[in-house]
Amino acid sequence: MITFRIDELTPCLKLVETGEIYDTEIIRIKRKSVLSKFNSKTGWYCNWSQFDENIEVYALVLKGTFDIQGLIAIENIKEYSAVHVAWACTSPENNVYEYGKQKFKGVGGHLLAFAGQKSVEYGYDGYIFAEAMDKDLLDYYIKEFGARSFPYGEPPHPYRFEITEKAIVPIMEVYNYDDNGEEY
Repeated sequence: MITFRIDELTPCLKLVETGEIYDTEIIRIKRKSVLSKFNSKTGWYCNWSQFDENIEVYALVLKGTFDIQGLIAIENIKEYSAVHVAWACTSPENNVYEYGKQKFKGVGGHLLAFAGQKSVEYGYDGYIFAEAMDKDLLDYYIKEFGARSFPYGEPPHPYRFEITEKAIVPIMEVYNYDDNGEEY
């Protein structure tokens, strides 16, 4: 489930207060003990340690730190030749919709660009699908990024959408981040 709008297409994270730019990295989180800290009680919408083994969880962090700005859970769905974004959300300090504040702009775009990159790595040319949190968010992705309704997948979901290779490439081209292969 995607819980954010792409607030600004910016190559790195932009500190809202000053406009200062921060470089980012992607880190895979495998340890359930680390993931258990990110749950609905701490403002992360769901319990991130409960995902099945086939779902990979990654964190968007400020470069050189473990300062997590967003999380994304993806799975390789071979029968659709796509990456499924099982969950993606910004950190509570970046979640303007839920908490009325936002420290950095660019988190959501980074997360979707990363999903597109993983799709490319799996041989799917950037093709992804996900579920929007609500109809307004679904309509936003359709209007702003050329997403289309995606009726497949189990269980059925009324706000499932796909972003094709053609639509994800412009998002992927904007963002810069390092995937240094670190795992926690």
